[in-house]
Amino acid sequence: MTAIVITGGTDGMGRALARTYLDRGDTVVIVGRDPAKAATLPDAHFIRADLSLVAENRRVIEEINERYPAVRALVLCARYFRSTRFVTAEGFEGTFALDYLSRFLLSHGLDRPRVIVNVSGPAPGIPAGRIRWNDLMLERGYDGVAAQMQAGRANDLLGVAFARRHAAGPTRYVLINPGPVSTSFAGEYDAATAAHVAGLKRYGAPVDDGIKPIIARVDAPPAEPLSAFLPDARISLDNPSFVPGDAGRLDDLTRRLLRSRDN
Repeated sequence: MTAIVITGGTDGMGRALARTYLDRGDTVVIVGRDPAKAATLPDAHFIRADLSLVAENRRVIEEINERYPAVRALVLCARYFRSTRFVTAEGFEGTFALDYLSRFLLSHGLDRPRVIVNVSGPAPGIPAGRIRWNDLMLERGYDGVAAQMQAGRANDLLGVAFARRHAAGPTRYVLINPGPVSTSFAGEYDAATAAHVAGLKRYGAPVDDGIKPIIARVDAPPAEPLSAFLPDARISLDNPSFVPGDAGRLDDLTRRLLRSRDN
């Protein structure tokens, strides 16, 4: 049985994607924290999990690999904004854990999906989207927007490292920055950021339009091991957002962090 797996599938763009594929008759697995939200998609298989925790990701990976050995697509949408720095029970900064570590674990952990669509950002060329190599957990001068921008850049590099490691395999890796979409923007916001989010909700593209580039990549994955889009326009991989050396460095750091958590 083939399946489409969607993290953050109980809300916003993830929920709209799940509804689209359920309406087509596909088997859809949604991963999220809130059973009440999942109940609005009764035909989906719901896995309740806090994806900011490494242990929960590994449990989800094991369950999916056992129940759905043929995954057609993994769509990574889960995210949560925090204006105040939060550290998980496992010792990781919350945005880094949910927006990046979870996507790293699921990308590498699921058994050979046909396509992985990582819905993230930021767009190439945005200076704020940089890796704090000496402060990955943002212990010094935490800022919620900077945390999400770092996670966005980390996901760009995740795509590069994944494609290099699995170039001969069947999985196509797709990075999509959906641009401003009037989605749920789950999170805990300070007043200034909340006002900005209200503007995005007011003027962003409707969710049904925002998911169209994702659907296009799921239905017809690009031929290349790695591709990137903003939101439907191709992004050249020949720019500083996708430097292979940085991708390898982050991949090594991530694996060391995960090993340190296991020891």
